[in-house]
Amino acid sequence: MTIGIVCYPTFGGSGVLATELGIELSKRGYNIHFITYHQPVKLELLNHKVHFHEVKVPKYPLFHYPPYELALSSKLVEMVKKYKIDLLHVHYAIPHAYAAYMAKKMLDDIGINIPIVTTLHGTDITLVGSHPSYKNAVEFSINKSDYVTAVSKSLKEDTIKLFDINNNINVIPNFVNLNKYKPQGSKNNLLNDDNYIITHVSNFRKVKRIQDVIKIFDTISKEFKAKLLMIGDGPERSKAERLCKKLGIKGKVIFFGKSNETNEILSFSDLFLLPSEIESFGLSALEAMAAKVPVISSNIGGIPEVNIHNFTGMLSDVGNISEMAMFSIEILKSKEKHNLFRENAYKHAKKFDIHKIIPKYEDVYKKLVK
Repeated sequence: MTIGIVCYPTFGGSGVLATELGIELSKRGYNIHFITYHQPVKLELLNHKVHFHEVKVPKYPLFHYPPYELALSSKLVEMVKKYKIDLLHVHYAIPHAYAAYMAKKMLDDIGINIPIVTTLHGTDITLVGSHPSYKNAVEFSINKSDYVTAVSKSLKEDTIKLFDINNNINVIPNFVNLNKYKPQGSKNNLLNDDNYIITHVSNFRKVKRIQDVIKIFDTISKEFKAKLLMIGDGPERSKAERLCKKLGIKGKVIFFGKSNETNEILSFSDLFLLPSEIESFGLSALEAMAAKVPVISSNIGGIPEVNIHNFTGMLSDVGNISEMAMFSIEILKSKEKHNLFRENAYKHAKKFDIHKIIPKYEDVYKKLVK
């Protein structure tokens, strides 16, 4: 079977998931064609079954905003015809599901029926999609997809609440490749073995509450010798750096920027912080758990489906910094509890192992193509 995958080629959760999905499918014998405006950051093109096709948007003075959806639709039609693609799997309702449906109608005119699987990841529904400027298009795209999946029960419920949906939405959760995470090893010289290592990974947007991460760590650092590793980049980074300086903990916080070595960094972490105010799944929390790292997080959206309170970590209300800090100290103070949470985190992460989730997508593909 030949599958076309459309995604945002970034470090964000949807891009990472789509890339990992395509790579794993190629290992199972599928021909995979990624169709997007840039090569996905985690895509390695050393596999003869994995291909990348760039969507180029011409720049004309007439267009104040380049028409990416039009270029993507045209490219999809071209690729389906050229490579005999059997099915399109698009990640994000807009603009991808919308562009895929336009391509589907163009292909219908020449007798080619291309099924569309749309996976909803969160921002396309809870933030961008529900905006009045896009709501009708998102609703239309979801209802016109041949099969719709959401990465959590919470996101499915939000979608049904926000839109008039007459299509079935099926929950297929995000996944993690456990083989990429090694047991905790010795910490390198930069971090020192006697430091507790606290980690946060995100795109540093406002909804991630980056300053809460800094404030929680500030309280932890008053109790223990510790370092905070901030992985990622985005609009809130400069504010976080200024806050570190103000609190006098600049030397204890390391900003790594975007990194392809997240799994290695997590492998020697002691605790993971995710105090987001919006999170449809919490993929970074799952990645931490795969590395046997307990998670301190908010109890919003799909996070409670991943981080189980008082089992894999602790949950608090959004913005409850003092409680999150208290929970962090409580876990780190007790070696027995810390080790128990480590094992529980890994045990729960196994339920989201890539080899258990990918067959669910395979069943969908086979059903639609058949």
